[in-house]
Amino acid sequence: MTTTQRYAALGDSFTEGVGDWDAASPNGVRGWADRVAEQLVLADPSWDYANLAIRGKKMRQILDEQIDAALALQPTLVTIYAGANDILRPRVDIDLLMARYDDGVGRLRDAGADVVLFTGFDASGSAVFGTTRGRTAVYNEWVREIADTRGATVVDYWRLREFQDWGYWDVDRMHMSAAGHTLMAVRVLEAMKASHRIDLPELEARPALKRVEQLRADAQWARAYLSPWVGRRLRGVSSGDALSPKYPTPGHPHWATVPA
Repeated sequence: MTTTQRYAALGDSFTEGVGDWDAASPNGVRGWADRVAEQLVLADPSWDYANLAIRGKKMRQILDEQIDAALALQPTLVTIYAGANDILRPRVDIDLLMARYDDGVGRLRDAGADVVLFTGFDASGSAVFGTTRGRTAVYNEWVREIADTRGATVVDYWRLREFQDWGYWDVDRMHMSAAGHTLMAVRVLEAMKASHRIDLPELEARPALKRVEQLRADAQWARAYLSPWVGRRLRGVSSGDALSPKYPTPGHPHWATVPA
């Protein structure tokens, strides 16, 4: 008898798949976690998959709303990335935040699940988000320590320097593009030492902009994406407030072809 293996993906927009737009998928996005799940199913049809991540969620929300839900599914594998939205807040107690994270990861490991964690991205190339680089570095040291203590796997996003290429980012400059999510899926599978059949995307060369053109593009981006993002935070609302998890019930999503 084949034993079911279950993958549960937890987190915020990063794991939900924002930036990898797909009208056929729930919430209109696919993402790296869906792509990882597809490869697991292709290699072994005993795998099924749930994705509980919702954009905009902060650490406490992810721990309070998603850990218990994931444990109820009795997962074999859990990927979790939480804390990025907290780091972007004006004030954050990273030590307290990460102590809670450690507890959550411990619960998943105590339940027998393999756990994959992520360090935060090095946003040094962003004039806006690069200001949080120091906070992210502290967060990353905590992640590595939690992984060492709890026996978790780390995908070291900070050290994945290929993501410094803007071709891997969506037009909002905050989320990975379809190419970025595809690359991330490969890096996650590699960290797990899992096989895959994903071809890495070839990025189109982007022409260098003159200074005036770059300033104009930056101003357009600020109006279209940065200002609404800041406005939501000032109002205490999130782009994910009205959304439900993409795949709350384990199974094989529509894009996963199960081998005969």
